Amino acid sequence: MKSPPIDRVEMTLEMRLCTLLSKENKEGKDFKEIDLLYRQVERHAKIHKYQNGGNEVDLNPKLANRNKGERRAPEKNLFSEEQIEKLEEIFRENMFEYQKAWYGAGHKHRIRNILKSRQIGATYFFAREAFMDALITGRNQIFLSASKAQAHVFKGYIIDMAREVDVDLKGDPIVLPNGATLYFLGTNARTAQSYHGNLYLDEYFWIPKFQELRKVASGMAMHKKWRQTYFSTPSALTHSAYPFWSGKLFNRGRRKADHVEVDISHQALVNGMMCGDGQWRQIVTIEDAMRGGCNLFDIDQLYLEYSPDEFENLLMCEFVDDIASIFNLQLMQKCMVDSWEIWDDVQPLMIRPYAYHPVWIGYDPAKGTQNGDSAGCVIIAPPLHKGGKFRILEHHQWRGMDFRAQSDAIKELTERYNVQYIGIDSTGIGHGVLQNVREFFPAAKEFVYNPALKNALVLKAYDVISHDRLEYDAGSNDITQSFMAIRRATTASGNRPTYEADRSEEASHADLAWATMHALYNEPITGENHNQHNIVEVF
Repeated sequence: MKSPPIDRVEMTLEMRLCTLLSKENKEGKDFKEIDLLYRQVERHAKIHKYQNGGNEVDLNPKLANRNKGERRAPEKNLFSEEQIEKLEEIFRENMFEYQKAWYGAGHKHRIRNILKSRQIGATYFFAREAFMDALITGRNQIFLSASKAQAHVFKGYIIDMAREVDVDLKGDPIVLPNGATLYFLGTNARTAQSYHGNLYLDEYFWIPKFQELRKVASGMAMHKKWRQTYFSTPSALTHSAYPFWSGKLFNRGRRKADHVEVDISHQALVNGMMCGDGQWRQIVTIEDAMRGGCNLFDIDQLYLEYSPDEFENLLMCEFVDDIASIFNLQLMQKCMVDSWEIWDDVQPLMIRPYAYHPVWIGYDPAKGTQNGDSAGCVIIAPPLHKGGKFRILEHHQWRGMDFRAQSDAIKELTERYNVQYIGIDSTGIGHGVLQNVREFFPAAKEFVYNPALKNALVLKAYDVISHDRLEYDAGSNDITQSFMAIRRATTASGNRPTYEADRSEEASHADLAWATMHALYNEPITGENHNQHNIVEVF
């Protein structure tokens, strides 16, 4: 039987080594060869050990020390100089003209105060501006919103920007290797005086107790190296932030000789202006944004979708006079909470956000045409005990959907929540929605609108809200606006009082408010739930 090659090699090594060892007069080259042969013998011994069930350490002993040293964790949120340069290029190349004005004002002035139209990219821009400032200067950035959920919109934009250069940001707050920290806070930060950095306060005209919050917030950016940025769509003239915008707050407590006059007209502020109270102010309407290069809107379509009053408020920066509103801003602010902080039993990012607890759905159908109003839908957690609070867990506005699409949207919600009640206005296309919903939820309640029913719905909602029994996330400005749109009126005959909002085909006023009322109406006026259910879980 022929021996394996390795054995023949070993025999040859052994013979040669024995020959050299037995040689009497060895020369230098002999000793070198002997040393070489011994090393080969050792190597073959390692190979035999490995072949008999050993591991790679038998072949290479250095591997045993590979993991003995102290290992450093990879640095989180690390950007190279090339990546930062690329981000700066992306940031500068994606600005509209009015955003360039904001950026320039931020380098010249300590306080920026901007009144703006909806959906012109302010939150998106300021998130990216702050992120670039943190990367380049190492300064902290503080994002303060009506709720933590709203503040995390900033975080989402920043994470998306970092991914453009293949960096996945981690942490809350986000800490960068250069020491900069990015904080995302709700109004629970009223007592968080230890934070310091550049301050961004968004939608401040919708934040309850704004003056109280501003004192704390401005203290976070008191050093001269920090800047403050306030921006918002307008709410009501009665909001506590209005004196801050108008300059009247500056004059309080000062001698008349030290008073300043701030011209807050659109004509004065359209290009931005440094005012006597130390604030740089600007008004940016939707028309200003379009002139500044924003090509995201079809303004003719928006004229159809919103009533004149709503268009002026949402898109032309006009404040609402809520004196005639049944649900004025001051009343609705009592409902606003930081839901991520106080609703421990709600997990909005989970497949079943409210587990298997019961919920009620209120729905106000759309007209079902491309140019029609939007459908309003709310998911409400009913009180856990008599006289307890209702909570709006989720809300939607859907536009351009026919009645089948609207009913399908409701069905999807029943698959995520334990729905025990659905209330639907059956007026117009709502009849088709109701019939489709009853195919999978036969107990859906029908509302056929008339003055008496409207009065009952509004009175029930007013009773709940005025007794502090309704809560929703403070970042949900659309719910607030929807309730503020409801006003007293009279019937066509003029002899009966009623309540109305502009619900023409061109507008989608108050859809979320009416949807909420459809759900609240499931509780009798006494405040006791006549449709209580127990949950039995079988494991």
